[in-house]
Amino acid sequence: MTTDWTPAALSRDIPAASAAPGQLGETDLAIWRSASGRIAAWSDRCPHRGMRLSHGFVRGERLSCIYHGWGYGEGGQCVRIPAHPELTPPEAIKVPVFAAAEASGVVWVADGTPAGAPPEFPGFEGFRSLRIHAPATVLARAFGGAGHVIEGTLGPCAVVALIQPLPGNVSALHLLAPEGAGPATLDALSLAAEALRRTAEAQAEQAEEETA
Repeated sequence: MTTDWTPAALSRDIPAASAAPGQLGETDLAIWRSASGRIAAWSDRCPHRGMRLSHGFVRGERLSCIYHGWGYGEGGQCVRIPAHPELTPPEAIKVPVFAAAEASGVVWVADGTPAGAPPEFPGFEGFRSLRIHAPATVLARAFGGAGHVIEGTLGPCAVVALIQPLPGNVSALHLLAPEGAGPATLDALSLAAEALRRTAEAQAEQAEEETA
């Protein structure tokens, strides 16, 4: 796993012309896909009034704030202010932009310029993301592994588990399933993922009680 890339979402959860919230460390992100399919990760704050851009709307290659409709295009640059349609917005009005790329059905984000492409997992594709109220170390231990990338078995099949640490002793689990897995296998895998969530959260709760 390239250390400067962080798994932040699954490609299937960000369809064309949509936006969703994401996270990179302590930074809130708006992860969005243009109508043409281009993926992007920006700071989740409109420079105008601070409204979350992940609540906004996508038109073509532009992400617009839902509050006053300010539109942002290539590189996060403001390109339209509806209240002043004849105005060319100043270059200073710009949303901070983060690196974003897709591989194996995962949206990867990074702060700065990554050293290379995000990792690929041949034969696997993004299946499901879960938010789990347990630290990343506890979640990995509940899975039976260590680190933020675990290749193993969960329920009925082999999986790749990408564990994303989040603020507040919370983690995101991005699961990759075998390509072409059938509905019955995926249903069983989903149940196994829910069981893993319960196990990790119970272990985290127990650890908190022991240290209280």
